[in-house]
Amino acid sequence: MDDWRSYDDVAETYERIHAPRLAEPAGDLVELIGIQAGWRVLDVGTGTGVAAIAAAGAGAQVVGIDEAIGMLKAGRSANGSLPVATAEAIDLPFRDNAFDALVANFVIAHFARYKTALFDMKRVMRPGGRLGLTTWADAQDDLQRTWLELVDSVVPREVLQPAMDERLPWRERFRHREPLEEALLEAGIRHVRTEVRRYHFTYPLDEYIEGLTTWATGRFVRSMLGESAFAAFLERARAVFRERFADPVNDFREVLFATGAKP
Repeated sequence: MDDWRSYDDVAETYERIHAPRLAEPAGDLVELIGIQAGWRVLDVGTGTGVAAIAAAGAGAQVVGIDEAIGMLKAGRSANGSLPVATAEAIDLPFRDNAFDALVANFVIAHFARYKTALFDMKRVMRPGGRLGLTTWADAQDDLQRTWLELVDSVVPREVLQPAMDERLPWRERFRHREPLEEALLEAGIRHVRTEVRRYHFTYPLDEYIEGLTTWATGRFVRSMLGESAFAAFLERARAVFRERFADPVNDFREVLFATGAKP
């Protein structure tokens, strides 16, 4: 990979493996916000368009933005003519008060300057407009611990940890309700509500391992090892997972939802 931080090289894998499963929390987010037919909705960090598709399914007029061109292409290829644009959350290329609602699905932990991003997201919403965010809220389970054990065996923790902190600087902070609520209130969002929901995803074991290559840890290890050594690493990972887990894999995840409104 030219830049392990980018999702471009794993976009098709992400769309094929993860998008169908993440459609469930995306649909719940749209429902919690109360998106209605005819609303103008912006999906920030749309990826392959999972949340944008959910909003469009509610009858909204949706635009999805992402900095990863490969993710946008994979989404368009799979989902037709959903309007998308290459853009970042900071300095959004839209006028003030342009949208009735804004969604940001599993992206706030990626923002280096989340305060600036939230202020600009608020700017493009109309007064009374609705905002909805999701983050991963679960602690490490046996599946994740097994993967990280394997990663630790090929990449020293002192090398891996700074890279993860750079790519996902707020992943720990925003696993919890209070810091996320505080961030939204500081940005001027009001009527903030949070809740945690639990989901059960099932994967064929080989597909689960393939899906791990789209995670930040998987992309980083691939960049460190090179293609040949990474393929061997994945073979070992499959063997270890077959010893420890049933096939299909039962993956229980907790998602933190936060909603609010622009005054």
